[in-house]
Amino acid sequence: MAVASAAPGSTFCKPLLFSFLVLILLCDGCQKISLQVPFHLQAETLVDKVNLKECLQPASLILSSDPAFRILEDGSIYTTRDLILSSERKSFSIFLSDSQRQEEKAIEIVLEARGKKVPKKRHAKDTVLKRSKRRWAPIPCSLMENSLGPFPQHVQQVQSDAAQNYTIFYSISGPGVDKEPFNLFFINKDSGDIFCTRSIDREQYDHFPLYAYATTADGYAPEYPLPLLFKVEDDNDNAPYFENKVTIFSVPENCRSGTSVGKVSAIDLDEPDTLHTRLKYKILQQIPDHPKHFSIHPDTGVITTTSPLLDRESCDTYKLIMEVRDMGGQPFGLFNTGTITISLEDENDNAPYFTENSYFAEVEENRIDVEILRMAVHDKDLPSTPHSKAVYTILQGNENGNFKISTDPNTNEAVLCVVKPLNYEVNRQVILQIGVVNEVQFSKGPGSQAPAMCTTTVTVKIKDSDEGPECQPPVKVIQSKDGLPAGKELLGYKAFDPETRSGEGLRYKKLGDEDDWFEINEVTGDLKTLKVLDRESKFVKNNEYNVSVVATDADGRSCTGTLVVRLEDDNDHAPQIEKEVTICQHVQDFAVLKPVDPDGPENGPPFEFFLDNSASKLWTVGTKDGKTAILRARQNLDYDFYNVPIQIKDRHGLTAKHMLSVRVCDCTTPSDCRMNSRQRESNANVSKVILGRWAILAMVLGSALLLCVLFTCFCVTTKTTVKKCFPDDVAQQNLIVSNTEGPGEEVMDANIRLPAQTCNIGDTSVSVGTLGGQGVKAQQSFEMVKGGYTLESSKGGGHRTLESVKGAGQGVTDTGRYVYTDWHSFTQPRLGEESIRGHTLIKN
Repeated sequence: MAVASAAPGSTFCKPLLFSFLVLILLCDGCQKISLQVPFHLQAETLVDKVNLKECLQPASLILSSDPAFRILEDGSIYTTRDLILSSERKSFSIFLSDSQRQEEKAIEIVLEARGKKVPKKRHAKDTVLKRSKRRWAPIPCSLMENSLGPFPQHVQQVQSDAAQNYTIFYSISGPGVDKEPFNLFFINKDSGDIFCTRSIDREQYDHFPLYAYATTADGYAPEYPLPLLFKVEDDNDNAPYFENKVTIFSVPENCRSGTSVGKVSAIDLDEPDTLHTRLKYKILQQIPDHPKHFSIHPDTGVITTTSPLLDRESCDTYKLIMEVRDMGGQPFGLFNTGTITISLEDENDNAPYFTENSYFAEVEENRIDVEILRMAVHDKDLPSTPHSKAVYTILQGNENGNFKISTDPNTNEAVLCVVKPLNYEVNRQVILQIGVVNEVQFSKGPGSQAPAMCTTTVTVKIKDSDEGPECQPPVKVIQSKDGLPAGKELLGYKAFDPETRSGEGLRYKKLGDEDDWFEINEVTGDLKTLKVLDRESKFVKNNEYNVSVVATDADGRSCTGTLVVRLEDDNDHAPQIEKEVTICQHVQDFAVLKPVDPDGPENGPPFEFFLDNSASKLWTVGTKDGKTAILRARQNLDYDFYNVPIQIKDRHGLTAKHMLSVRVCDCTTPSDCRMNSRQRESNANVSKVILGRWAILAMVLGSALLLCVLFTCFCVTTKTTVKKCFPDDVAQQNLIVSNTEGPGEEVMDANIRLPAQTCNIGDTSVSVGTLGGQGVKAQQSFEMVKGGYTLESSKGGGHRTLESVKGAGQGVTDTGRYVYTDWHSFTQPRLGEESIRGHTLIKN
């Protein structure tokens, strides 16, 4: 089958169509489907439905080899015209194609008639038709956009080699035929000529992929479907236009030449990369037009500055009338225009300046926080921006800080205020120099110099007023020695009347004196100490003690001042130390002593530590760093409380003696020690009994005197016969008085012994002997009776009567301490008596 075309310039599509035909001829077959259909099929009749997805999924193109059948995407087969099956069978193919994977498939459909058979037009001996892969190929062709006709316009002709022997009918399908846009193309079924019915817009359809079919009268397709590609040639029928209707750019004023302002872009709907879309840009007009400040690159559309003299204060907005033209800017090219707006951004290129060269103001003395003057400035830069907001500074005349200047945020004016009282007597007028700048740094233009700061002069006149006393300076410092005794006078605070520069007529009172150290002289203001000045007092801060004083004139006006008494340190405090320390003997066998000296550093460490001779036997002490010491036992001690006398000396030799209580404990940390205070008090009471030399002498004399008394009693009683006074009836025991000086008959010398008893007389214990050979151990109190004196027994069981005293060999043992005065007063009157009569032992 040959393809002929009447369209010029179509030969360039021939290789492409030929390659596409080869791909179709070489596609793989999926399956063969046989369908039973009626003998006569009417147009638009559903023949059957096949499953296309089993063959190829997805399929971007579905074609039928027989134009008498139309295949839908769901696999439905419809007839396109009335069809009579002339033979028992009719076959055609469904071609499936996937353009992405470059894959093609074919399904063969065989229709078998269920009615009467039609005789074949071809004899059985005829040669079977064969598809030609050499002659059935596409011929490239193109269509001109916006063609003027005449219509129908011949486009191309397709032919098949099988037409030499048989009658061949031609048909086409695709966009422009049976798809949008419909009825744009049609084909002469006998000759194969393809026609176009109307003009085409390339911007809407730039190409049409069609398929041509060749079939015999009985529906046999000797050829594969022929793909035809009709390309629409572009016509320059679209003028370019700017992408944005309103374009606004901005650029800083005073920028350098060649600064990029922005880029404009245009759109042309004609075919890209052709002369029809080759655009050129041009500035037609600048408003205002003088001087010229901008240029545009004809190809890129980039707008740049051509002058460094852009001044926002002269003109803040420029408009450019732009043109864009295709065909490379040729006069015959299509064009369009647009407007570009360029705004100039403000820069701080104008310095502010005062509207007047000098100003004048008045203020009364001693007034504060009062506004005295407002000054306006002018700035050409954009208002209410940092480029025009003013910052004011007092350059001269405010050395004492009496004035403050600020900016009113609403009016941008300078506001001058008095913040510290002015004194008419000191200065009657003040001249201020004030400067003004902007909030941001000045921006210099090309080739320009930064201007000097604009300044102005303000003369402030001070008005006199009748004022009260002045306390100058507000704080006065005086020196005093630490430890100054009460009754001493110190120079006080002095105020004065600014009118007379004198302090006469002023009265002084204390406002503040925390510890009441001073009293103040009402007339002179001098101080007198009420207490000893102590630098180490809690009311002294940094060696200074503050006293507030108020001075009042005759009219009741007053001022307040502070008198600071600075105390010079004196070495009047010895080092102090904690009175109790704990030593955990098995963990840390020493204690760290940390003395504290209330005096200053010049009267404090280094410290020296000394132990008394009595403490040195058990303890050692050593200085660690001049501020601390290590107390250590010479040997392991019992767990108990120990009193350690220690002396601590500061650097100037001031010494303090301390009795340090050391608690030796079995613990891990001092807080774990469980030795209670009762044990400490018990040990302390025992340790308090210290015998002096006179106490020891009294004890010795008392003991000797007691021995003499006992010896005298023993000698007397051995010559006295004592009658047995014990009754037979024990239940009737009474006191028996015996007047017999010698021993009774019942008394046997061998059975009489001095009872072993302990006598407590004046806190004194005496062991006298034994009674009846029995060792009776009981503390008893005896009262010796002679004419009213008795020796009582305060303890024991039963009544006993001393009948006789024998046994000069019995020893007397002193087992206690005696008070000498008690024994002397008791025994001295009785030493001259020759005998003791009526000795009676009374048991209570």
